Amino acid sequence: MAVFLLHSNRCFIENKFQEATLYIKGHRIHRIFDGKKHIDDVPFTSYGDFIIMPGVIDAHVHINEPGRTNWEGFDTATRAAATGGITTLIEMPLNASPVTTTIDAFKKKKEATKGKLHVNCGFYGGIVPLNVNEIEPLIKFGAFGIKGFLSHSGIDEFPKIDAEHLRMVAPILKKYSVPLLLHCELEDDEVPKIKNPKSYQEYLSSRPQRWENTAIDIALEIQTTFDIKVHIVHLSSSEAIEKLAYRKSKTNKLTIETCPHYLFFDAEQIPDASPILKCAPPIREKENREALWKAVKETIIDFIASDHSPAPPEIKQLDSGDFFKAWGGISGLQFTLSVMNTEFKSRDIPLEKLIPMLTQKPAEFLGLESRKGLLKKGYDADIVIWDDTAENVLTPEVICHKHKATPYLGHKLKGMVTDTFVNGFHVVELSRIVDRNRGELLERNGIGENEKDYLKKVI
Repeated sequence: MAVFLLHSNRCFIENKFQEATLYIKGHRIHRIFDGKKHIDDVPFTSYGDFIIMPGVIDAHVHINEPGRTNWEGFDTATRAAATGGITTLIEMPLNASPVTTTIDAFKKKKEATKGKLHVNCGFYGGIVPLNVNEIEPLIKFGAFGIKGFLSHSGIDEFPKIDAEHLRMVAPILKKYSVPLLLHCELEDDEVPKIKNPKSYQEYLSSRPQRWENTAIDIALEIQTTFDIKVHIVHLSSSEAIEKLAYRKSKTNKLTIETCPHYLFFDAEQIPDASPILKCAPPIREKENREALWKAVKETIIDFIASDHSPAPPEIKQLDSGDFFKAWGGISGLQFTLSVMNTEFKSRDIPLEKLIPMLTQKPAEFLGLESRKGLLKKGYDADIVIWDDTAENVLTPEVICHKHKATPYLGHKLKGMVTDTFVNGFHVVELSRIVDRNRGELLERNGIGENEKDYLKKVI
Protein backbone atom coordinates (compact mmCIF):
# COMPACT_ATOMS: atom_id res chain seq x y z
CA MET A 1 0.00 0.00 0.00
CA ALA A 2 1.44 3.35 -1.06
CA VAL A 3 1.82 5.92 1.71
CA PHE A 4 2.94 9.48 1.00
CA LEU A 5 2.38 13.17 1.74
CA LEU A 6 1.49 15.93 -0.75
CA HIS A 7 1.85 19.60 0.22
CA SER A 8 0.93 22.88 -1.42
CA ASN A 9 0.36 26.45 -0.37
CA ARG A 10 -2.81 26.30 -2.51
CA CYS A 11 -4.86 23.19 -1.78
CA PHE A 12 -8.51 23.55 -2.76
CA ILE A 13 -10.31 22.45 0.39
CA GLU A 14 -13.81 23.45 1.51
CA ASN A 15 -14.17 25.73 -1.54
CA LYS A 16 -11.12 27.84 -0.80
CA PHE A 17 -7.36 27.74 -1.27
CA GLN A 18 -5.29 27.03 1.80
CA GLU A 19 -1.92 25.61 2.73
CA ALA A 20 -2.30 21.96 3.61
CA THR A 21 -0.68 18.52 3.48
CA LEU A 22 -2.59 15.50 2.20
CA TYR A 23 -1.73 12.18 3.83
CA ILE A 24 -2.43 9.45 1.27
CA LYS A 25 -2.72 5.79 2.27
CA GLY A 26 -3.48 3.31 -0.46
CA HIS A 27 -6.42 4.46 -2.57
CA ARG A 28 -7.68 7.19 -0.24
CA ILE A 29 -7.00 10.45 1.48
CA HIS A 30 -6.25 9.24 4.99
CA ARG A 31 -5.99 12.65 6.61
CA ILE A 32 -5.51 16.34 5.81
CA PHE A 33 -3.18 18.50 7.91
CA ASP A 34 -3.23 22.27 8.05
CA GLY A 35 0.02 23.78 6.79
CA LYS A 36 3.16 21.77 6.13
CA LYS A 37 3.41 18.40 7.87
CA HIS A 38 6.20 15.82 7.87
CA ILE A 39 5.84 12.28 9.23
CA ASP A 40 8.85 10.07 9.89
CA ASP A 41 9.65 7.68 7.02
CA VAL A 42 6.71 8.89 4.92
CA PRO A 43 7.73 10.36 1.53
CA PHE A 44 6.90 14.06 1.32
CA THR A 45 6.51 16.22 -1.80
CA SER A 46 5.82 19.93 -1.77
CA TYR A 47 4.40 21.55 -4.91
CA GLY A 48 4.89 25.08 -3.67
CA ASP A 49 2.27 27.41 -5.16
CA PHE A 50 0.93 24.90 -7.69
CA ILE A 51 -2.73 24.07 -7.12
CA ILE A 52 -3.68 20.74 -5.57
CA MET A 53 -7.35 19.97 -6.22
CA PRO A 54 -9.66 17.01 -6.77
CA GLY A 55 -9.29 15.33 -10.14
CA VAL A 56 -11.60 16.65 -12.84
CA ILE A 57 -14.75 14.60 -13.48
CA ASP A 58 -15.96 14.66 -17.08
CA ALA A 59 -19.56 13.44 -17.23
CA HIS A 60 -19.88 13.49 -21.05
CA VAL A 61 -17.33 11.65 -23.20
CA HIS A 62 -17.51 9.61 -26.42
CA ILE A 63 -14.73 7.01 -26.64
CA ASN A 64 -16.18 4.84 -29.45
CA GLU A 65 -14.84 1.44 -28.36
CA PRO A 66 -15.61 -1.30 -29.27
CA GLY A 67 -16.33 -1.09 -32.98
CA ARG A 68 -15.04 2.36 -33.91
CA THR A 69 -11.70 2.30 -32.13
CA ASN A 70 -10.09 3.96 -35.14
CA TRP A 71 -12.00 7.05 -34.03
CA GLU A 72 -10.61 6.95 -30.45
CA GLY A 73 -10.47 4.11 -27.89
CA PHE A 74 -10.11 3.62 -24.13
CA ASP A 75 -6.31 3.60 -24.15
CA THR A 76 -5.82 6.90 -25.95
CA ALA A 77 -8.85 8.62 -24.41
CA THR A 78 -7.94 7.81 -20.82
CA ARG A 79 -4.28 8.73 -21.40
CA ALA A 80 -5.46 12.10 -22.70
CA ALA A 81 -7.81 12.45 -19.75
CA ALA A 82 -5.08 11.76 -17.18
CA THR A 83 -2.68 14.14 -18.89
CA GLY A 84 -5.35 16.83 -18.73
CA GLY A 85 -6.10 16.31 -15.03
CA ILE A 86 -9.27 14.25 -15.51
CA THR A 87 -9.42 11.29 -13.12
CA THR A 88 -13.00 10.13 -13.78
CA LEU A 89 -15.07 10.11 -16.96
CA ILE A 90 -18.45 8.72 -17.94
CA GLU A 91 -18.81 7.41 -21.48
CA MET A 92 -21.84 7.87 -23.70
CA PRO A 93 -23.80 4.93 -25.19
CA LEU A 94 -23.39 5.79 -28.87
CA ASN A 95 -20.53 5.95 -31.39
CA ALA A 96 -19.33 2.52 -30.26
CA SER A 97 -20.54 -0.48 -32.21
CA PRO A 98 -22.67 -1.99 -30.84
CA VAL A 99 -24.30 0.98 -29.16
CA THR A 100 -24.98 0.52 -25.44
CA THR A 101 -28.72 -0.10 -25.61
CA THR A 102 -28.70 -3.75 -24.46
CA ILE A 103 -27.11 -5.73 -21.67
CA ASP A 104 -25.08 -7.71 -24.20
CA ALA A 105 -23.64 -4.51 -25.65
CA PHE A 106 -22.94 -3.17 -22.14
CA LYS A 107 -20.98 -6.32 -21.31
CA LYS A 108 -18.95 -5.97 -24.52
CA LYS A 109 -18.12 -2.38 -23.68
CA LYS A 110 -16.97 -3.27 -20.17
CA GLU A 111 -14.87 -6.10 -21.62
CA ALA A 112 -13.28 -3.67 -24.07
CA THR A 113 -11.87 -1.58 -21.21
CA LYS A 114 -9.58 -4.30 -19.85
CA GLY A 115 -5.98 -3.15 -19.60
CA LYS A 116 -6.86 0.28 -21.03
CA LEU A 117 -8.26 2.39 -18.20
CA HIS A 118 -5.71 4.95 -17.04
CA VAL A 119 -8.47 6.87 -15.23
CA ASN A 120 -11.78 5.82 -13.67
CA CYS A 121 -14.59 5.14 -16.12
CA GLY A 122 -18.32 4.50 -15.98
CA PHE A 123 -21.06 4.32 -18.59
CA TYR A 124 -24.50 5.53 -19.53
CA GLY A 125 -27.08 3.33 -21.19
CA GLY A 126 -29.11 4.49 -24.16
CA ILE A 127 -32.80 4.66 -24.97
CA VAL A 128 -33.96 4.03 -28.54
CA PRO A 129 -37.51 3.29 -29.82
CA LEU A 130 -37.42 -0.49 -29.37
CA ASN A 131 -35.42 -1.06 -26.17
CA VAL A 132 -37.70 0.07 -23.36
CA ASN A 133 -37.51 -3.43 -21.87
CA GLU A 134 -33.72 -3.08 -21.66
CA ILE A 135 -33.71 0.09 -19.56
CA GLU A 136 -34.18 -1.51 -16.14
CA PRO A 137 -31.50 -4.18 -16.78
CA LEU A 138 -29.08 -1.47 -17.96
CA ILE A 139 -29.66 0.46 -14.75
CA LYS A 140 -29.18 -2.66 -12.63
CA PHE A 141 -25.96 -3.37 -14.53
CA GLY A 142 -24.51 -0.06 -13.33
CA ALA A 143 -25.48 2.59 -15.89
CA PHE A 144 -25.08 6.12 -14.49
CA GLY A 145 -28.04 7.40 -16.50
CA ILE A 146 -30.04 6.82 -19.65
CA LYS A 147 -29.29 8.96 -22.72
CA GLY A 148 -31.65 9.70 -25.58
CA PHE A 149 -31.75 11.88 -28.70
CA LEU A 150 -34.79 13.85 -29.80
CA SER A 151 -33.14 14.30 -33.22
CA HIS A 152 -31.01 12.06 -35.42
CA SER A 153 -27.91 11.11 -33.45
CA GLY A 154 -25.58 10.81 -36.41
CA ILE A 155 -25.43 7.04 -35.82
CA ASP A 156 -28.15 5.02 -37.54
CA GLU A 157 -27.97 2.31 -34.86
CA PHE A 158 -29.03 4.91 -32.28
CA PRO A 159 -32.32 6.31 -33.66
CA LYS A 160 -34.15 9.24 -32.15
CA ILE A 161 -36.98 8.92 -29.66
CA ASP A 162 -40.06 11.03 -29.02
CA ALA A 163 -42.10 12.15 -26.04
CA GLU A 164 -44.09 8.91 -25.98
CA HIS A 165 -40.92 6.85 -25.51
CA LEU A 166 -39.93 9.14 -22.65
CA ARG A 167 -43.31 8.67 -20.99
CA MET A 168 -42.87 4.90 -21.22
CA VAL A 169 -39.46 4.90 -19.58
CA ALA A 170 -40.05 7.65 -16.97
CA PRO A 171 -41.54 5.36 -14.27
CA ILE A 172 -38.47 3.10 -14.45
CA LEU A 173 -36.10 6.04 -14.10
CA LYS A 174 -38.11 7.36 -11.17
CA LYS A 175 -38.04 3.96 -9.45
CA TYR A 176 -34.23 3.93 -9.44
CA SER A 177 -33.69 7.72 -9.20
CA VAL A 178 -31.54 7.58 -12.32
CA PRO A 179 -31.27 10.65 -14.58
CA LEU A 180 -32.58 10.92 -18.11
CA LEU A 181 -30.00 12.68 -20.27
CA LEU A 182 -31.38 14.35 -23.38
CA HIS A 183 -29.83 15.71 -26.53
CA CYS A 184 -32.30 18.52 -27.06
CA GLU A 185 -32.89 19.32 -30.70
CA LEU A 186 -36.23 18.69 -32.41
CA GLU A 187 -35.93 18.90 -36.17
CA ASP A 188 -38.40 20.62 -38.50
CA ASP A 189 -38.43 21.50 -42.20
CA GLU A 190 -38.48 25.27 -41.72
CA VAL A 191 -34.79 25.80 -42.43
CA PRO A 192 -33.11 27.37 -45.47
CA LYS A 193 -32.04 25.21 -48.40
CA ILE A 194 -28.30 24.53 -48.56
CA LYS A 195 -26.54 26.68 -51.14
CA ASN A 196 -22.92 26.48 -49.97
CA PRO A 197 -22.09 23.41 -47.82
CA LYS A 198 -18.80 25.03 -46.79
CA SER A 199 -20.55 28.03 -45.21
CA TYR A 200 -20.58 28.01 -41.43
CA GLN A 201 -23.45 30.48 -41.39
CA GLU A 202 -25.54 28.08 -43.47
CA TYR A 203 -24.72 25.22 -41.11
CA LEU A 204 -25.66 27.40 -38.13
CA SER A 205 -28.95 28.37 -39.78
CA SER A 206 -29.71 24.71 -40.44
CA ARG A 207 -29.88 23.98 -36.67
CA PRO A 208 -31.63 27.04 -35.18
CA GLN A 209 -32.14 27.72 -31.51
CA ARG A 210 -35.80 26.94 -32.14
CA TRP A 211 -34.93 23.25 -32.49
CA GLU A 212 -33.18 23.24 -29.13
CA ASN A 213 -35.85 25.29 -27.38
CA THR A 214 -38.70 23.04 -28.58
CA ALA A 215 -36.90 19.91 -27.42
CA ILE A 216 -36.18 21.49 -24.05
CA ASP A 217 -39.91 22.14 -23.70
CA ILE A 218 -40.47 18.39 -24.06
CA ALA A 219 -37.76 17.66 -21.49
CA LEU A 220 -39.33 20.07 -19.01
CA GLU A 221 -42.79 18.61 -19.57
CA ILE A 222 -41.52 15.09 -18.85
CA GLN A 223 -39.60 16.24 -15.79
CA THR A 224 -42.60 18.11 -14.38
CA THR A 225 -45.16 15.39 -15.12
CA PHE A 226 -43.18 12.46 -13.75
CA ASP A 227 -40.95 14.26 -11.21
CA ILE A 228 -37.86 12.46 -12.51
CA LYS A 229 -34.25 13.55 -12.79
CA VAL A 230 -33.67 15.17 -16.18
CA HIS A 231 -30.31 16.39 -17.41
CA ILE A 232 -29.89 18.74 -20.37
CA VAL A 233 -26.62 17.85 -22.09
CA HIS A 234 -24.45 20.41 -23.91
CA LEU A 235 -26.75 23.43 -23.59
CA SER A 236 -26.12 25.77 -26.51
CA SER A 237 -29.27 27.91 -26.77
CA SER A 238 -29.33 31.05 -24.64
CA GLU A 239 -33.03 31.47 -25.44
CA ALA A 240 -33.82 28.44 -23.25
CA ILE A 241 -32.01 29.72 -20.16
CA GLU A 242 -34.92 31.64 -18.63
CA LYS A 243 -37.36 28.73 -18.65
CA LEU A 244 -34.67 26.34 -17.43
CA ALA A 245 -33.82 28.68 -14.57
CA TYR A 246 -37.49 28.96 -13.64
CA ARG A 247 -37.93 25.19 -13.50
CA LYS A 248 -34.70 24.78 -11.52
CA SER A 249 -36.15 27.17 -8.94
CA LYS A 250 -39.00 24.67 -8.44
CA THR A 251 -37.10 21.37 -8.38
CA ASN A 252 -33.72 19.88 -7.59
CA LYS A 253 -34.21 17.21 -10.24
CA LEU A 254 -33.21 19.31 -13.26
CA THR A 255 -29.55 19.72 -14.12
CA ILE A 256 -27.73 21.39 -17.01
CA GLU A 257 -24.29 21.13 -18.52
CA THR A 258 -22.55 23.15 -21.17
CA CYS A 259 -19.22 22.56 -22.89
CA PRO A 260 -15.90 24.37 -23.23
CA HIS A 261 -16.37 24.95 -26.97
CA TYR A 262 -19.61 26.88 -26.41
CA LEU A 263 -17.82 29.11 -23.90
CA PHE A 264 -14.54 29.49 -25.81
CA PHE A 265 -15.65 30.00 -29.43
CA ASP A 266 -18.42 31.94 -31.13
CA ALA A 267 -19.88 31.79 -34.63
CA GLU A 268 -18.32 35.07 -35.70
CA GLN A 269 -14.86 33.50 -35.24
CA ILE A 270 -15.54 30.41 -37.33
CA PRO A 271 -14.39 30.62 -40.96
CA ASP A 272 -16.04 28.78 -43.80
CA ALA A 273 -14.69 25.34 -44.74
CA SER A 274 -13.62 24.60 -41.13
CA PRO A 275 -15.67 21.57 -40.00
CA ILE A 276 -13.17 20.94 -37.21
CA LEU A 277 -15.58 23.24 -35.33
CA LYS A 278 -18.77 21.45 -36.35
CA CYS A 279 -20.87 20.13 -33.48
CA ALA A 280 -24.55 19.73 -32.70
CA PRO A 281 -26.09 21.83 -31.34
CA PRO A 282 -23.83 24.30 -33.13
CA ILE A 283 -21.54 26.94 -31.69
CA ARG A 284 -23.69 30.07 -31.83
CA GLU A 285 -23.13 33.83 -31.98
CA LYS A 286 -21.10 35.93 -29.55
CA GLU A 287 -24.25 37.35 -27.93
CA ASN A 288 -25.43 33.81 -27.25
CA ARG A 289 -22.03 32.90 -25.81
CA GLU A 290 -22.18 35.83 -23.40
CA ALA A 291 -25.62 34.71 -22.21
CA LEU A 292 -24.23 31.24 -21.51
CA TRP A 293 -21.45 32.84 -19.48
CA LYS A 294 -24.04 34.73 -17.45
CA ALA A 295 -25.79 31.41 -16.75
CA VAL A 296 -22.46 29.95 -15.62
CA LYS A 297 -21.85 32.85 -13.23
CA GLU A 298 -25.36 32.58 -11.82
CA THR A 299 -25.03 28.78 -11.39
CA ILE A 300 -27.99 28.10 -13.64
CA ILE A 301 -25.62 25.80 -15.50
CA ASP A 302 -24.52 23.12 -13.04
CA PHE A 303 -21.28 21.89 -14.54
CA ILE A 304 -19.03 21.78 -17.58
CA ALA A 305 -18.30 18.63 -19.60
CA SER A 306 -16.18 18.15 -22.71
CA ASP A 307 -18.57 16.20 -24.96
CA HIS A 308 -15.37 14.82 -26.49
CA SER A 309 -16.51 13.36 -29.81
CA PRO A 310 -13.55 12.71 -32.10
CA ALA A 311 -13.40 11.23 -35.58
CA PRO A 312 -10.67 10.54 -38.17
CA PRO A 313 -9.78 13.52 -40.41
CA GLU A 314 -11.54 12.07 -43.44
CA ILE A 315 -14.81 11.70 -41.50
CA LYS A 316 -14.47 15.24 -40.21
CA GLN A 317 -14.15 16.31 -43.88
CA LEU A 318 -11.09 18.39 -43.06
CA ASP A 319 -9.97 18.33 -46.69
CA SER A 320 -13.34 19.04 -48.31
CA GLY A 321 -14.50 21.62 -45.76
CA ASP A 322 -18.09 20.39 -46.10
CA PHE A 323 -19.99 21.13 -42.88
CA PHE A 324 -22.99 19.05 -43.93
CA LYS A 325 -21.03 15.85 -44.64
CA ALA A 326 -18.64 16.19 -41.69
CA TRP A 327 -19.03 14.30 -38.43
CA GLY A 328 -20.35 16.67 -35.79
CA GLY A 329 -18.17 16.53 -32.73
CA ILE A 330 -15.44 18.46 -30.93
CA SER A 331 -12.21 16.75 -29.88
CA GLY A 332 -11.06 18.35 -26.64
CA LEU A 333 -11.04 15.91 -23.72
CA GLN A 334 -7.45 16.68 -22.73
CA PHE A 335 -7.90 20.45 -22.59
CA THR A 336 -11.03 21.11 -20.55
CA LEU A 337 -9.15 22.37 -17.50
CA SER A 338 -6.75 24.62 -19.40
CA VAL A 339 -9.41 25.98 -21.78
CA MET A 340 -11.75 26.84 -18.94
CA ASN A 341 -8.96 28.28 -16.80
CA THR A 342 -8.01 30.49 -19.75
CA GLU A 343 -11.55 31.80 -20.14
CA PHE A 344 -12.28 32.20 -16.43
CA LYS A 345 -9.09 34.22 -15.96
CA SER A 346 -9.81 36.41 -18.99
CA ARG A 347 -13.18 37.26 -17.41
CA ASP A 348 -11.79 37.74 -13.88
CA ILE A 349 -13.98 34.94 -12.55
CA PRO A 350 -12.27 33.29 -9.57
CA LEU A 351 -11.10 29.69 -9.74
CA GLU A 352 -13.20 29.04 -6.65
CA LYS A 353 -16.13 29.23 -9.09
CA LEU A 354 -14.59 27.01 -11.77
CA ILE A 355 -13.21 24.12 -9.75
CA PRO A 356 -16.53 22.87 -8.29
CA MET A 357 -18.06 22.92 -11.81
CA LEU A 358 -15.39 20.44 -12.88
CA THR A 359 -15.28 18.30 -9.72
CA GLN A 360 -17.89 18.52 -6.96
CA LYS A 361 -20.92 19.29 -9.13
CA PRO A 362 -20.47 16.44 -11.64
CA ALA A 363 -19.72 14.09 -8.71
CA GLU A 364 -23.06 15.03 -7.17
CA PHE A 365 -24.87 14.52 -10.49
CA LEU A 366 -23.34 11.05 -10.86
CA GLY A 367 -24.05 9.94 -7.30
CA LEU A 368 -20.32 9.85 -6.50
CA GLU A 369 -20.36 12.72 -4.01
CA SER A 370 -19.51 10.49 -1.03
CA ARG A 371 -16.15 9.49 -2.48
CA LYS A 372 -15.11 11.82 -5.30
CA GLY A 373 -15.08 15.50 -6.22
CA LEU A 374 -13.52 16.86 -3.00
CA LEU A 375 -10.26 16.79 -1.13
CA LYS A 376 -11.61 15.27 2.05
CA LYS A 377 -10.69 12.60 4.57
CA GLY A 378 -11.83 9.17 3.38
CA TYR A 379 -12.31 10.23 -0.25
CA ASP A 380 -10.59 8.55 -3.17
CA ALA A 381 -7.10 9.87 -3.83
CA ASP A 382 -8.00 11.25 -7.27
CA ILE A 383 -5.86 14.36 -7.30
CA VAL A 384 -4.47 16.79 -9.86
CA ILE A 385 -1.57 19.20 -9.42
CA TRP A 386 -1.32 22.06 -11.88
CA ASP A 387 0.20 25.46 -12.55
CA ASP A 388 -2.67 27.81 -13.31
CA THR A 389 -0.29 30.57 -14.52
CA ALA A 390 1.68 28.62 -17.16
CA GLU A 391 0.94 29.69 -20.75
CA ASN A 392 1.52 27.47 -23.76
CA VAL A 393 0.47 27.46 -27.38
CA LEU A 394 -1.15 24.09 -28.04
CA THR A 395 0.94 22.01 -30.44
CA PRO A 396 0.33 18.50 -31.83
CA GLU A 397 3.23 17.00 -29.88
CA VAL A 398 1.41 17.20 -26.53
CA ILE A 399 -1.92 15.79 -27.74
CA CYS A 400 -2.66 12.27 -26.49
CA HIS A 401 -5.93 11.76 -28.40
CA LYS A 402 -5.76 9.21 -31.20
CA HIS A 403 -6.10 12.03 -33.75
CA LYS A 404 -4.32 15.35 -33.37
CA ALA A 405 -7.03 17.46 -35.03
CA THR A 406 -8.72 19.74 -32.48
CA PRO A 407 -10.09 23.27 -32.74
CA TYR A 408 -7.88 24.31 -29.82
CA LEU A 409 -4.69 23.66 -31.81
CA GLY A 410 -2.62 26.83 -32.07
CA HIS A 411 -4.47 28.64 -29.29
CA LYS A 412 -2.59 30.02 -26.30
CA LEU A 413 -3.98 28.28 -23.23
CA LYS A 414 -3.27 29.10 -19.62
CA GLY A 415 -2.75 26.28 -17.16
CA MET A 416 -0.59 23.15 -17.25
CA VAL A 417 -1.16 19.88 -15.41
CA THR A 418 2.07 18.54 -13.93
CA ASP A 419 0.88 15.54 -11.90
CA THR A 420 -2.21 13.36 -11.72
CA PHE A 421 -2.98 10.72 -9.09
CA VAL A 422 -5.69 8.14 -9.80
CA ASN A 423 -6.80 6.04 -6.81
CA GLY A 424 -3.56 6.98 -5.09
CA PHE A 425 -1.33 5.95 -8.02
CA HIS A 426 0.98 8.54 -9.56
CA VAL A 427 -0.21 8.21 -13.16
CA VAL A 428 1.11 11.50 -14.57
CA GLU A 429 4.40 13.02 -13.42
CA LEU A 430 5.95 16.15 -14.94
CA SER A 431 3.14 16.14 -17.53
CA ARG A 432 3.95 12.64 -18.78
CA ILE A 433 2.24 9.29 -18.25
CA VAL A 434 4.40 7.22 -15.90
CA ASP A 435 1.94 4.54 -14.76
CA ARG A 436 -0.90 2.83 -16.59
CA ASN A 437 -4.16 0.97 -16.08
CA ARG A 438 -4.83 2.39 -12.61
CA GLY A 439 -8.39 3.41 -13.35
CA GLU A 440 -11.42 1.76 -11.79
CA LEU A 441 -14.49 0.53 -13.64
CA LEU A 442 -17.32 2.42 -11.95
CA GLU A 443 -20.97 1.53 -11.44
CA ARG A 444 -23.76 3.82 -10.28
CA ASN A 445 -24.96 3.10 -6.74
CA GLY A 446 -22.24 0.51 -6.38
CA ILE A 447 -18.53 -0.05 -6.49
CA GLY A 448 -16.38 -1.04 -9.41
CA GLU A 449 -14.35 -4.18 -9.88
CA ASN A 450 -10.96 -2.76 -8.78
CA GLU A 451 -12.60 -1.34 -5.68
CA LYS A 452 -14.10 -4.73 -4.80
CA ASP A 453 -10.66 -6.35 -5.03
CA TYR A 454 -9.22 -3.61 -2.85
CA LEU A 455 -11.90 -4.02 -0.18
CA LYS A 456 -11.29 -7.81 -0.11
CA LYS A 457 -7.61 -7.18 0.63
CA VAL A 458 -8.35 -4.62 3.34
CA ILE A 459 -11.08 -6.67 5.02
